[in-house]
Amino acid sequence: MYRIIDLSLLHNFLRLIVLLILVIFFQGCAARRTLDVKPPPLPTSRPAEKIERTEFSVAKGEDIIGRLAFVRLKKGDTLPDIARHFGLGINEISAANPGVDLWVPEAGERIVLPLSFILPDGPRRGIVINLAAMRLFQFKENNKSLSVSTYPVGIGSAEKPTPRGQMYISRKMFRPTWHVPASIAEAHRKKGDPLPAIVPPGPDNPLGEYALYLNEPTYLIHGTNKPASIGLNATNGCIRLYPEAVKKLYEDTPVNTPVSILYQPYLIGQRNGAIYLEVHRPADGSDAAELKTIYAKLRNLEKQSSRKFDWRKVEEVLDESKGIPIPISVASQGKGRGKGAAEAIEVRHPDRLYGKPEIPALKMDAWYVLAADLSDRMDAERIAAMINHQGPPIPARVLPRGKRYRVITGPFKDVNEADNVVKRLKIDLEIEGLLIEPPAGG
Repeated sequence: MYRIIDLSLLHNFLRLIVLLILVIFFQGCAARRTLDVKPPPLPTSRPAEKIERTEFSVAKGEDIIGRLAFVRLKKGDTLPDIARHFGLGINEISAANPGVDLWVPEAGERIVLPLSFILPDGPRRGIVINLAAMRLFQFKENNKSLSVSTYPVGIGSAEKPTPRGQMYISRKMFRPTWHVPASIAEAHRKKGDPLPAIVPPGPDNPLGEYALYLNEPTYLIHGTNKPASIGLNATNGCIRLYPEAVKKLYEDTPVNTPVSILYQPYLIGQRNGAIYLEVHRPADGSDAAELKTIYAKLRNLEKQSSRKFDWRKVEEVLDESKGIPIPISVASQGKGRGKGAAEAIEVRHPDRLYGKPEIPALKMDAWYVLAADLSDRMDAERIAAMINHQGPPIPARVLPRGKRYRVITGPFKDVNEADNVVKRLKIDLEIEGLLIEPPAGG
């Protein structure tokens, strides 16, 4: 049995919050507008409405697509929301912006959007997935011109890694049914989260709306009901995409398309005669064999080319491992080009971030779950953001009470829905939630 809080005081408090919100909205609009100060654009940049995110043409003899950009954060942004809107994974946006809080970044902060990629080293046909970069590349050739679509992916965990090698798409399915593997069912049972043998299409199906089955048994490329997991080692070996990305991939990919899954943390590419290096931090923290190989390739390339390499820059790129193509040939570097900053353009913050969780209005006759009661506002906002990005979504907000901050999830239509959220909070986030029932006659 879960503890149920008979909180007439809390409900009175919630009612007061609603009234205060209305008062502030109608009486304080002008004051709020004067505080909504937009940071001026950098003098070297020009605001841009759009930037290529997934579709690129591949110039002959070149290995790099896209370009870097940056955007200024607004209050309430999270890096997962920014990442999804611009077609990036959590791994990519985190590596490119070290030290920035994932869930409660500071408003006005300048965020790098790493929308430039070195193509994997190998045949450019079909689907190529680089596990080290957690990114999928789909190559298409039309009239001797080559184009590529690219999407971030979630991949297998250390315990259940995604297999590497040459495969192909054996079949496709819209609104797939998930037949739960015995190993996954057992793992969930041990956590106190028993699963049915079959999960039909719907919000609780982890395969999402579209699935492309590989010829390797039990492995798929599919969507997800947990978008915030894209760019993480979060699957049981499958390749997971954002819902909007897998839909496009599904439509563009015929059965029997070849799929190459490889692991390349160190990538070398050319653009406009310059040599670039892109480094992704290996999952185990070090990879001596791969590192030795990349040094050998760089030395051979330097001998073969007419350009000298900046080896201090090479060391810096290897050490930082930001997953961004950085010019390392000396002749390609001018002032400010060491980190690729001269190539970045400013992107105007969108009016609405695609896929950002929407929090429904408070209802006095609904059920709620108290997820946390904290003294620090930022800690409370961080927990609320994490809960909001669970899959399927759990609406959460922070409500101040005196000098403390409560994280309240809801509203929920009945006790069963609220009780299910209590279980999910416990299993997914190890949070002990408390049920809050509606007030009598509310």
